[in-house]
Amino acid sequence: MSSFDLRSVEIFSGLDDDAIDRLQETVASCSFAQGDTLFNEGESGDTAYIVTSGEVEILKVSAEQTVRIAVTGPGVIIGEMSLLTGEPRNATARALVDTELVSIPKAALDVLLESDVRAVHALFDVFISRWREQQARLRQSERMAQIGVLTAGLAHEMNNPAAAVTRGSTLLPAAIERRAAADAALPSDTEFPIASGRREMLSPIERAGVEDDLETVLDQLAVTDAWRVTPVLVDAGYTAADLAEVEPAIAELVMEALAARAEVNDLVAEVAEGSKRLSELVAALKSYSYLDQAPVQDVDVARGIDDTLLILKSKTSGIAVVRSFDPDLPRVTAHGSRLNQVWTNLIDNAADAINEADIEDGRIVVSTGLEHECIVVKVENNGPEIPSTVKDRIFEAFFTTKEPGKGTGLGLDTVYDVVANQHHGTIEVDSTEDRTIFTVRIPITSPSSLPPPQGEVPPEAAEGVKELHAK
Repeated sequence: MSSFDLRSVEIFSGLDDDAIDRLQETVASCSFAQGDTLFNEGESGDTAYIVTSGEVEILKVSAEQTVRIAVTGPGVIIGEMSLLTGEPRNATARALVDTELVSIPKAALDVLLESDVRAVHALFDVFISRWREQQARLRQSERMAQIGVLTAGLAHEMNNPAAAVTRGSTLLPAAIERRAAADAALPSDTEFPIASGRREMLSPIERAGVEDDLETVLDQLAVTDAWRVTPVLVDAGYTAADLAEVEPAIAELVMEALAARAEVNDLVAEVAEGSKRLSELVAALKSYSYLDQAPVQDVDVARGIDDTLLILKSKTSGIAVVRSFDPDLPRVTAHGSRLNQVWTNLIDNAADAINEADIEDGRIVVSTGLEHECIVVKVENNGPEIPSTVKDRIFEAFFTTKEPGKGTGLGLDTVYDVVANQHHGTIEVDSTEDRTIFTVRIPITSPSSLPPPQGEVPPEAAEGVKELHAK
């Protein structure tokens, strides 16, 4: 029995003396030292607590990071949500300082709620307030985590072209000097042979044959270390026939000059291709985020999906991605960046389903079409079947089948919110043992007053994209 006055707690303040006395008989005092854990996320719950002194922090793992949801002090009840729903604890409670509490067993709380409607109303208000606060904090955490994933994927995609540009620009000055020196050593009236061979990728067998023939000709022309320049000349498209008529007296100088020119051309092409790739990635990111555009515009759905796939390329590595787009698909009036969030979540989940099931021939098919004045987008994967008990709940907030810390249960809830609430569309899921399809339908002409988008790209992230694009 505890001497703590239960009437000081809001949900018990309206109870009569008999109810307070019955409840007082069932509660017990307890204490936790600083850093002690009252309960962990994922555990079953059989006790609620009232803080009488000290502070308790409420923590939840989101995207592999621990997020502090709230800090509670004296007079606050915690741990009641698990008792009311019968589900595992959805957060962890830990003492910030030495803390005194009163514990209330589930059986006592059940009896109270069954016998007094005032307690039900008060506890319901607490429940809703906690749910809203938790949802707001986790949505922000989820958005920031998603930005982190996209940034990591984009950095991965930019790494190779950036390295190519750096390498090419570093080696180019020396290569230009070698070319100038090689050209200067030749007579001014020297005519260079023209490459007539295939410049595209040769098979290993084809390339070996071309190199052997070319090296034979160079040996006949008494070119020193013919093996050294042969691969470079083959890359430049030269064949044995192209070089067979070179004058033997200057063959050595001609081959050096050709090799130097080929090296310069290759480095210039490498820098140009890397720069082009970087420009494409920045353009895709700007298009994906709808930077510097009005919140609502006429959206090209296919382009949004392409941008999303480009940014998620590292996430879908090793998975066959098939596009099946209707070339005559009209634009749709929508929040462009929010629709891209839908494609991001659906494609990301499809990749996770395939990777977690360790499917060797993973396949994602993204298709678009037009049905009854609606844009239809289907995202299909050949991952495992979604159990029927799970399928009925996948669009619920905070519902997730992943272990604590791996998922918040807000990805598909966000998808549903964007599709159904913000764009007045529908989303359905069909799952069998060998494939799962999410089908999204968005009206082509949405109502004139679309709900304002929530959680757009944060200003600091948008400024980063803007600076990157300006460069």
